[in-house]
Amino acid sequence: MDYGILLMQQILNGLHIGSIYALIALGYTMVYGIVKLINFAHGDIMMVGAYIAFMMITAFNLPLPIAIIISMASCALIGMGIEKVAYKPLRNAPRMWALITAIGVSFFLETLFTILFGASSKPFPTLSLAPIQIGALQISQIMMISIGLSVFLMIALELFIKETKLGKAMRAASEDAKAAALMGISVNKTISIAFAIGSALGAIGGILFAMAYPQIKPLMGVMPGLKAFIAAVLGGIGILPGAMLGGFLLGIIESITKGFLSAFWPDASLWADAILFLILILVLLLKPAGILGKNVREKV
Repeated sequence: MDYGILLMQQILNGLHIGSIYALIALGYTMVYGIVKLINFAHGDIMMVGAYIAFMMITAFNLPLPIAIIISMASCALIGMGIEKVAYKPLRNAPRMWALITAIGVSFFLETLFTILFGASSKPFPTLSLAPIQIGALQISQIMMISIGLSVFLMIALELFIKETKLGKAMRAASEDAKAAALMGISVNKTISIAFAIGSALGAIGGILFAMAYPQIKPLMGVMPGLKAFIAAVLGGIGILPGAMLGGFLLGIIESITKGFLSAFWPDASLWADAILFLILILVLLLKPAGILGKNVREKV
């Protein structure tokens, strides 16, 4: 066995799954950056996006690109609706209340889709694209699409936040919502847009995840959602490039643990998720602000 080739293959696989974690982590970051809320229902928005695309393809025979657009738009509206109904009334309440509400929304979506579609998994239609062979390495075209799309969306989102009037309003609301409101910025509007963008990114992540592992089920968003949260914390939650970096690093670590270390340590794949959560604990202990984050002292 050529361990060098095996390692390179697992790094490529890690970039693939890491790009999906990065997309979902961008959604966490968008919301946290403005309202300082960890939206634990975000992983289930990913699941909803995958199911909407599944219905568009199987029930209405729509092509995949159209199904993705409809899924993104639908999840954006759902995300805005959840914010209005579940989070907005608690905006001035203790943060723990909003966190508990987010967990409640998560359980509600999982239960609703279990009732509607059943608990069993369903095959997700995917693209039949031949992998690209480079020497002994195999690169799937879906992998290239996922990585390219995630990098493109991160750059587009960064430009949107820094260059557009609405993006600058979102940054102002993130810094000081009360001061932004006094300057004429609609804080409610910026928060709704943050939820819409984050939910749309979650929908894309869900579809790409369903294409990589071609099946969907109501609980499919639980572990990817938690891992994307770890990725956001690892890179620096609230920082868009940090979410991207954290997603790719986490994907590579997971893939190497499952596919490379298992060649030397048979039980490595069983420990993969535990290792990822151990990384979260270490980051919180050693550098709570994340790789790209900076520790900021709060004035009392």
